[in-house]
Parts: sequence; C-alpha cells; structure tokens
Amino acid sequence: MITNSAFAVEPWVVRERDLDMGTLAQTESVFALSNGHIGMRGNLDEGEPHGLPGTYLNSVYEQRPLPYAEAGYGYPESGQTVVNVTNGKLIRLLVDDEPFEIRYGRLHEHERLLDLRAGTLTRRAHWSAPSGCPVRVTSTRLVSFTQRAVAAIRYEVEALGSPVRIVVQSELVANESLPALSADPRATAVLESPLVMEENVTTEDCAIMIHRTRVSGLSIAAAMQHDVDAPDGTHMDMSGSGDTGRLTVVTRLEPGQRLRLVKLLAYGWSAERSRPAMHDQVMAALAGARSTGWDGLVSEQRAFLDDFWSGADVEIDGDPQVQQAVRFGLFHLLQAGARTEQRPIPAKGLTGPGYDGHTFWDTETFVLPVLSYTYPSAVADALDWRRTTLPQAKDRAKRLGLRGAAFPWRTIHGEECSGYWPAGTAAFHINADIACAVARYVDATHDIEFEREIGLPLLVATARLWRSLGHHDVGGRFRIDGVTGPDEYSALADNNVYTNLMARRNLRAAADATVRHPDGAQQLGVTVDETASWRAAADATYLPFDDRLGVHPQNEGFTEHARWDFAATEPEQYPLMLHFPYFELYRKQVVKQADLVLALYLCGEDFKFEDKVRDFAYYEALTVRDSSLSSAVQSVIAAEIGQLDLAYDYLGEAALMDLDDLEHNTRDGVHIASLAGAWTALVAGFGGMRAGGGRIRFDPRLPDGITRLAFRLCYRGRRLQVVVTADTTTYHLLEGDPLSVMHHGEEFLLGEQPVTLPTPAAATPDCWIRQPRGREPLPRRAGALRRPRP
Repeated sequence: MITNSAFAVEPWVVRERDLDMGTLAQTESVFALSNGHIGMRGNLDEGEPHGLPGTYLNSVYEQRPLPYAEAGYGYPESGQTVVNVTNGKLIRLLVDDEPFEIRYGRLHEHERLLDLRAGTLTRRAHWSAPSGCPVRVTSTRLVSFTQRAVAAIRYEVEALGSPVRIVVQSELVANESLPALSADPRATAVLESPLVMEENVTTEDCAIMIHRTRVSGLSIAAAMQHDVDAPDGTHMDMSGSGDTGRLTVVTRLEPGQRLRLVKLLAYGWSAERSRPAMHDQVMAALAGARSTGWDGLVSEQRAFLDDFWSGADVEIDGDPQVQQAVRFGLFHLLQAGARTEQRPIPAKGLTGPGYDGHTFWDTETFVLPVLSYTYPSAVADALDWRRTTLPQAKDRAKRLGLRGAAFPWRTIHGEECSGYWPAGTAAFHINADIACAVARYVDATHDIEFEREIGLPLLVATARLWRSLGHHDVGGRFRIDGVTGPDEYSALADNNVYTNLMARRNLRAAADATVRHPDGAQQLGVTVDETASWRAAADATYLPFDDRLGVHPQNEGFTEHARWDFAATEPEQYPLMLHFPYFELYRKQVVKQADLVLALYLCGEDFKFEDKVRDFAYYEALTVRDSSLSSAVQSVIAAEIGQLDLAYDYLGEAALMDLDDLEHNTRDGVHIASLAGAWTALVAGFGGMRAGGGRIRFDPRLPDGITRLAFRLCYRGRRLQVVVTADTTTYHLLEGDPLSVMHHGEEFLLGEQPVTLPTPAAATPDCWIRQPRGREPLPRRAGALRRPRP
C-alpha cells in the first residue's frame, strides 16, 4: 500500500525520495514509460529486486485455454494474455566485484523522478559496496514519442571516495522469470517461457534477438546499441547466447571520474513479416536513433510534450495534490494512446499485466473522450483499430444469431476473451460505446474523411446489431431484453436505461451518417428501408420510469428488488464480488459502479434537471464503487446538480486512485480510465463542458477548495483556454478561427479578444444525498492529507 509520504507533491513531477521495498510493484506502475507501442515498467536498472518485471509491445499476446466447468454454445474457447517481451532495461553494475544491489551494502540516498514535461524517468542513487567503496549512479530513461520503435537509457557511474574497478553489463534478456499471475495452472504454464528463440546475433557494437510466441505465432525483434564514454584503458565486449545479449564494459575510475553509457533500444513485432524483415526493421530504427543521439531524443521528447501541454494542460489553484494528479493522469493517457497506430488502448495501458492486457469499454467511454479534446489523433487510431477487428466482431454476431457486429467485452486481438458471459457477451453496450466515440470524435474534429472511411462502417455494423438484438413489443415499444449494463452487479436485465439510450443514439447516428455518405452506405449494402427501421426503433425505444418513486429504474423492475443490507455488510467485505455470490448481487438493489448515473452524463439531454436530481440521490444510496470507473462520473453529476463539495470528494478519489493506490492493485498497472476521470471531473464537472452538433458549451462552478481552475482543450481545429474563478470565467482563443461558445446558456463569439463573464453561484437542490455505510468518498479539502480508504 502506498503511504501518504510516497511521493512529494510537486506540480510537474512525481518524485520518490526514499525507496520503499513494500511498494516496489506499485511504484513500478507509477513510473512506467510508454508511447502506446512500447511499454516499460519502472523496474530498477539492475533488475532486482522487483515487484513485476515488465516490458510490453502493444498487442503482443499469447493464447491460452479458457476454463469452463460446463461447456456451452458460443463460449470463447481461448483467451489472450499480454506477454512480457525482451527486457532491454537491464544494466547491471559491479563495484570491485560486488554487485550494485540496494539490499546489500549501504544505500545513502535514493531518488526517482518522473518528469511530466520532459517525458523521462530519472534515478539517482548514492551507494557504498559492502567493502565500503562509494559510488553515485544516475540513470535517465525515455520511451520516444517521436521515434515509435525506440527507447533509450543514459547511465552514469561516478567514483566518490577511492579508485574502483567498475564492470557494467548492459543486457537484452528474454523469458524472464515472473511471479505467478494466474490461479489457472494452464495459463501459468503458457506464460512461463512464452518466447521461442529464432535469432541471436551480436556484432562489435550491436546485439539483436528475434523470438516467436509459441502459440499465437507473433515475431518479436529487439536490438541494442551503445555509446560509451569512459577513461582510457576501458575494455568492452559484446556477446550473446540463448535468451541473452550482453555488452560488458570494464574500467577503472579514479575519484571524481565517470563512466557514461547511452543505451539505444529498438523494438518491433509482426504476425506476418519474415525474420530478415524484422531484423532490418529494428536495425533501421537503431540507425535513426543513433543519428539523432541522446541529446536529440531528449530534445524531441520535450518538444513533443510542450506541444501536447499547450493544448491539454489543466491548472488548479488551491489543491496541489490534485494539480499533480491530473497532470500525472494526462501524461499516462498520452503514453497509452500516442503511438498505438491501429492498436488498442488497454485498460492498464502498457504499464502492467492487469486484466491480461485487455482493452474494454473503458477506452471508448472514459479514455477517448479526454483524448478527443486533448490529442485527437490517438482517438482516430484507436477507432481505426476497432474497424480492423470488424471481421471478428461480425463473426461473433453471426455465432450469436445476430446481424451486424458484436464487439468483444475484453480482447487484445479482436476476439472475445471473456469466459463469463453474463458480464461479458451480454454487455452489448460496448457496441454503442464505440459508436458514441465515433460520433464524439467527428464532432470534435469535423474529420469528414474519417467519418466516411472508418466511422461509417462502425456505425452501420453496430446499428445492425441493435436492430436485430431488440424488438418491437405488442405496444410498439422497441425493447432490448436480457442484457448487462455498465453495472456488473446487475446482469441479464431487460431494458437497461443506459443501454437503451446509447443504442438509440447509435441508431440515429448511423442513419444520419448514411445520409451524409450515400456512396459509402451503398457499398455497405444499406437500404432506405433499413435506415427507416433504425429511425423507427430509435423513436420507439422504451425507457422505464418508476412513477411511484419518481426515478428511472436502472433497468426494468430494478426498483422492485430487495435492497442490499448495507448495515450488515462489514468494510472488509468489499468489494462485494469477492465475498458474496453473483446470484445474490444480481437480485438486489446494489450498484457496483455508475450505470444510470452514467446515462445522466453521456445522455444528459434526455433527462430533465429535476430527474437528474432525483435519480442521482436515489443511486447514491445504492452505489458502492467497487470499480474505479465510478467516482469521476459521480463527480460530474454531483457538480451539475449543485453538490459541489461531494463532487470535489469524488474528484479526489478519481485523481489519486494510483498515486495513493486506493484500490490496492496499482501493482498490476495504473488505472487508465480513472486517470482520465480526473480530467473529466474537472473539465466536464466543474467546467461544465459539453459538446455536440458542432457546438461547445460550459457551465462552470467551483467548490470551496479550488480558487481557480484553468484548462486547455482542442475543438474543431481551435485551441481554447477557459479560466474559472468563483466570480468570473474568462475564455481565450489560443489558436484558430473565431468560435461560437455557450456560457450558462448565453451564446457569444470568441475571437482574438478574451471574453469574461460572471460565474454564477450553484443552486443546491433540496434533496437528501447519502452513500451506503462505509462507502462515502474521502473528504476533500485544500491541504488535506492523503490517506487510503479504510
């Protein structure tokens, strides 16, 4: 568990001043570097001790069997698990024949620093060998945003007190030993040594290894090259055998002398290219990196991030912890999506093996909305990947007896990998989540070519799914029965309100897109009768309402179920899914994560304000937040209905999910969706930002703990900055043509001159809002100490 003092609170860096062995795995996730293609956990350079070693390439996976107590038609037969690929981070050091290892000798000082503007991880250690010889070790690591296949490490050793003999071993190592990551022994066996050696070649200054995964048959190439600056008389040797390539550097350092080594790494993988082609690819990437040089890579990294922050930064006055956390979150979002290039954005990014490296609906619903307004090209790439998986999704729909495409609940390559169908296959809302992400991206960018080539096929395939999944009842209502909504404590329900609303938007968006792109629609076989049936279904979509309680039931009949006995549930019995049978959860009024409340946010125009107040109050009393996806959504709606203090509490929980390890599982990788939630709670919650139909509006209000909120975003080729205080809101057009903007219902044209308008006070509705016993969010106030939830 990460304690309060784990990281210093600073606006642009995450700094660890002391090494805590008990939280090594968690900090490896926090300090992970990635560019969306390559991911490197923040393991120590020397490799040991470690929590979870990890180097990942996006979409490199191994197949494994899925266990079933009883077989059933349509069950997925195999799963996919992310593979720990060749580790190029390793740089071992011997000081007078004694290995630099923090558990031995004496560690005088140790610091790690993740720089959110430079995009680098720097480590500084002052260590004395058991013999007493002191050295200072400094390393800086980066995974390049500008050169997709490249990572680099600058490693320096300085002798401090007396002459020392130094040996540095810089390595490439495959098939590292890993802790058991699954209770299924078959999965453990598959992942024990997943890589088969195909090539290990060394030259005077370069090593290259090519492996193949045993079952999925993917080829992986890794190469390293070095620049060494050392005293005269230094000896260097490159060797390789088996699963290891190694450069050995031997020298003698006088006090004050330094050995500097720059390690350049290149990675590539393919399911189709030949071994020679893979070899040439990584060698070419190394050549480009060497031409750029270390200083050039650092400069490119900083320039890339300067441009990103100029259109995405969020500034907060009054809460330095949340200030650090929201920038940390945006940095990890960028790392997860910047260079995916037709690959998915996994739930943990490339920071750890959690969820087997799978992507879920989290990407489209929580991550892509943020990237749509901060780094939209990543959204186009992620949705283009979904388009490439349409064949698998169409095959899945056909197997289920449906038309269109049934996208998987969890996957790496595009096939369904969920072995528990009530919370997997039945969660059909993933299809509408993808369609919503398409519509949002097109609105945010006005990218008509994307809509025609990528968006239209996705919208049509998902609309066909809904039209075949739902049906018109005897009263003419369009019903979608037997599905699972976002709340995984309710399964196989009829007419989940979130699902029905999102399906309705999907059907209308598809019909409208076929009008804008008739040629593309014709190529997809869309007829006038088909689009008419989509519109008819959308117009007749059934939305249950409980007249007795005056609220929307999460799904038909939900408010008639018995309520969960929260008073008899002890704190240690959360999360409920680990202590109670799903059967008991499914038939009670208890909510794992925002479901109906998520509909209030994403489909807000379908609810009256007074409905939002009543619905929010009702579901607050039932929602236990056994998922990290919930807090940000609850924050947004709390802010919208005037519950600003509660919204602030939920903001803190979303923002500090990983820096404080609130869910006790950051060791498996950071929570990318929750990190996105910090931006969402601030910009969509306190900033009141909503967009659609080519229009953007803001309804800003601040809680007492935040005195100023400023955020930047991109919309339709413009860059905006919104600065909110308790009294005024000022809008700046930083780049692009004038834009029409709405402020609390008042429309104005934003041009070269800033526009300042009053920030109205929030009207707090007269309603009683409470949470289940022991599940209240941690109180948030300026200067409050971080503390984990009990």
